[in-house]
Amino acid sequence: MEDQAKKLRELMGEEKVDDEVLIKKKAKTLAVASGKGGVGKTNFSINLAISLQNLGYSTLLFDADIGLSNVEILTGISAKYTIADLILKNKGIYDIIEEGPQGIKIISGGFGYQDLYTLNDNNLNKLLLSIEEMEGEMDFIIFDIGAGISNMVLNFILATDEAILITTPDPTSLMDVYALIKALNINGYTGKLNIVTNIVENRKDATEIFSKLNRVANNFLNIELEFLGYLEKNSLVTKAVRNQQPFVILDPKAGISRKMNIMALKLTNIPVVEEKLNFTQKLKSLLFGRGR
Repeated sequence: MEDQAKKLRELMGEEKVDDEVLIKKKAKTLAVASGKGGVGKTNFSINLAISLQNLGYSTLLFDADIGLSNVEILTGISAKYTIADLILKNKGIYDIIEEGPQGIKIISGGFGYQDLYTLNDNNLNKLLLSIEEMEGEMDFIIFDIGAGISNMVLNFILATDEAILITTPDPTSLMDVYALIKALNINGYTGKLNIVTNIVENRKDATEIFSKLNRVANNFLNIELEFLGYLEKNSLVTKAVRNQQPFVILDPKAGISRKMNIMALKLTNIPVVEEKLNFTQKLKSLLFGRGR
């Protein structure tokens, strides 16, 4: 902690920083991730953001799946500027924020730009300072993380308050999400690991899948997972994707929309307390303190 705090002082240009409480965080940061692609991660992120916004919580959706902006496609927006414009063209954080459905804020990862993983320290620091600025203004920031377990993926998740890991009944999806859980555990993740079982037949299947995953995590990693909820197979999801309209808006009374709202409610039930480091400071210590 002492070495990390020293490094953070240098990065932030601060002469005196309390090692125990560096900043009082406002936004609750959530990483939505999966071990593999194609499990409905981005669709979940969008609908969760809208559900939180509808509950009265200002919510920013940060598309961290750089260069593959499914967020734009699924919401029907066309972002004027993206993360690349902030990093490479000196646009400010407010320039690149788009207003999405129901008033959520969206930062697009853009299309075809895939250099986040190879940014130099100055550009990466600029991105992190911009995120930190938004932490003081939003209630929730949701990071839609790219699939896999690259160092950058892990660092983004490690810096958040809670992770929401999406899996399906597919055996490869379960194996990949377990690999992600294991990697986070090895790297000392201290946040809550929430599991969402997606595209399941019914609640029984969902709880059985979670129970098996939790049992393995408990036996081999000595950790407990949290069952956030589940989403069943539903033709409404397909219709929503085709219409480029989130399903919680297309049919707010549908069972799948109610389940999403319940998960959003669960996530609001943790009080904001003083933290040693906020998201940006934790991510900086991970990126610059341990190397990329």
